[in-house]
Amino acid sequence: MRIARFTPPQEISASPLFGIINGEEIEILIGDPLYSGINKTGEKVALDKVKLLAPVIPRSKVVCVGKNYADHAKEMDSVVPEQPVIFIKPNTSVIGPEDAIVWPDMSQRVDHEAELAIVIGRICKDVPKERVKDVIFGYTIGNDVTARDLQKVDGQWSRAKGFDTFCPLGPWIETELDPNDLAISAAVDGELRQSDRTSSMIFDIPTIINFISQVYTLLPGDVILTGTPAGVGMIPIGSTVSITIEGIGTLSNKAVKHG
Repeated sequence: MRIARFTPPQEISASPLFGIINGEEIEILIGDPLYSGINKTGEKVALDKVKLLAPVIPRSKVVCVGKNYADHAKEMDSVVPEQPVIFIKPNTSVIGPEDAIVWPDMSQRVDHEAELAIVIGRICKDVPKERVKDVIFGYTIGNDVTARDLQKVDGQWSRAKGFDTFCPLGPWIETELDPNDLAISAAVDGELRQSDRTSSMIFDIPTIINFISQVYTLLPGDVILTGTPAGVGMIPIGSTVSITIEGIGTLSNKAVKHG
């Protein structure tokens, strides 16, 4: 099931809605399915008449896993970690499909990082690996946008990865997906930059959620970015980065100059 969040035509609603994508239509849901469940209104709208938004706006946090592909750790001159390396992006960094990634004035290099994103569906803490599926609502695509020069200057990642617009998510949530061996790629203006499979992750999804939930209580709508393959690189101003994950779709965003 593909669940989207979208801006409908004004005659339907002045506020964003959620719906299930069926072919070229969206069937409108009552409320946010993360909190209200899947309750259909029976009303439908054409997909080409709406603007897709970030499929989830985390009310709490986006938790990211760093260096989770060996080749990426190597390209960053880092050793493969013995346990997951985690950090947080603020929820104010989240944008949706086709929204602009804004280069901050203080950075001279802004990079893409293609990632499989997990959407958490319930409050959970200390989740055993064998029960991880119980807390996952679905999967979407994420881009862990990074001001690489600032990351090197700071020696830590909060500023470099936390700017507004630095966490594109979308285009929808796929609730029925086996995430263990999916093709994942990123292209900038059609030029392939990253290409790998999720089976190359150092730490799998049960390990990631088990580890993170020992640190943070996870809430409905929290998002976990699971790491990026090798090939990260700059998104020049005016260019478009497109991230594709098998079984989900493609998330595209254009980089623009601040102001």
